Amino acid sequence: MTIRSVRRTRRMLRVTGTGAVALVALGACSPPGSDSSASASSSSKPSGEVTVFAAASLKESFTALGRKFEKDHPGTKVAFSFGGSDTLAASITAGAPADVFAAAGPRPMEIVTERGETAGAPAAFVRNRLEIATLPDAPDKPASLKDLTRSGLKVVLCDRTVPCGAAAQKALAAGGVELTPVSYEKDVKSALNKVVLKEADAALVYRTDVKAAGDKVQGVDFPESARAVNDYPIALLKNARNAEAAKAFIALVRSPEGQRVLAEAGFLKP
Repeated sequence: MTIRSVRRTRRMLRVTGTGAVALVALGACSPPGSDSSASASSSSKPSGEVTVFAAASLKESFTALGRKFEKDHPGTKVAFSFGGSDTLAASITAGAPADVFAAAGPRPMEIVTERGETAGAPAAFVRNRLEIATLPDAPDKPASLKDLTRSGLKVVLCDRTVPCGAAAQKALAAGGVELTPVSYEKDVKSALNKVVLKEADAALVYRTDVKAAGDKVQGVDFPESARAVNDYPIALLKNARNAEAAKAFIALVRSPEGQRVLAEAGFLKP
């Protein structure tokens, strides 16, 4: 090898070494596992429509939170489907498109979770308990759970398969009360509406629904309700079409602001 060739080789090695150092320096500037797409997604904001399946007893408070969500995130829309938690769970497992599920009790959420339809573990966000709903001007209003067995009194319960119905059965068992209602209703709103329409004298419903009804009904508290308190879980669904907006809505529900709205509606802390 000539002297000129040796010099040329040394120059190439110096250049190559400088390039390697530069590449190492550039790599050090980027966090491990980061790339341009990750940076873009981290700065993304909720947009589009988010579909929430929620228990009927959440209608007033979730509607208010939906309006707040849309105001805080321009370009978003929250579409709600309210109903009996068991019916909603059945719809989800049958393939109904939804992003978020909020149930009025653990069992409907377990059905969805056991079928692998949730993304991550559900979280309890509020609790609820029962009251006796009756007409304010009724001449002989029931004052206790046992009063519901009075002859001629028409009482309505939620269906046993929905959380408010399961809670009612627990409360009745705790009080040693056997009751045959005039009807079992598909969800708590339907049960309450029977009293509002004067088709029933009383109904066992959530205290939040009594409060939402205003002066149309009067609530009667009873000690056995403490034995039948329902935890409400919420979860992101596995097949959510708008996971980012769904996560943001769940975060709002669990935030101090969301908890304030729910507490004003009569819900208890989880």
